[in-house]
Amino acid sequence: METLHDTRTTKLIEAGLEKAMSYQEYRILVDELVAKNTTTGKDQAESLINYTLLNDRRMKRLDKTVRLSEAVEQKAASYDKKVTWLVLTESWCGDAAQTMPVMNKVAALNENIDLKVVLRDEHIELMDQFLTNGSRSIPKLIMLDTETNEVLGEYGPRPSIATKMVQDFKAGHGTLTPEFKQDLQVWYNKDKGQNTAEDLVEFLSK
Repeated sequence: METLHDTRTTKLIEAGLEKAMSYQEYRILVDELVAKNTTTGKDQAESLINYTLLNDRRMKRLDKTVRLSEAVEQKAASYDKKVTWLVLTESWCGDAAQTMPVMNKVAALNENIDLKVVLRDEHIELMDQFLTNGSRSIPKLIMLDTETNEVLGEYGPRPSIATKMVQDFKAGHGTLTPEFKQDLQVWYNKDKGQNTAEDLVEFLSK
């Protein structure tokens, strides 16, 4: 998806990149938050702290267990442009916990892909340039030309199958229920990151 952005957006991207973390640094940050019984962002609600704890466990599991298909590995390894994947996220986000380990696995297959992470609530103006249906939904991956910081596309907040599940449920029920959110996490666990990985290599080819 090609996106036209103005000079202000470019400056926001540059500011975000200056403060960006590697995925490994982000994982260390989440570990430290869990140890302190806290979360990213100003809202330190108990529910968000609990989600951060749960997501840390999810990411640890996925970091160890995600296996990419041969087709995904070949497509990712053959990509020949230098790009930066700048991901907006927060530690309490369940969708991010399920997809970011996969983003890291795919990016690690090719030195041309540089994965960077920033916290959404510290970069709200940047987030507002990449809304999903008017919402500050995360995680949001912005693909940039590494040389020019030109926006080449955006991905997220969910993989394609999960996105359709959410759209279908909202069409029938108006809003997402706690029961549906639990069902969505069950789907993520069964999928084991495969839909996200397939989406990401398709995203590279656009």
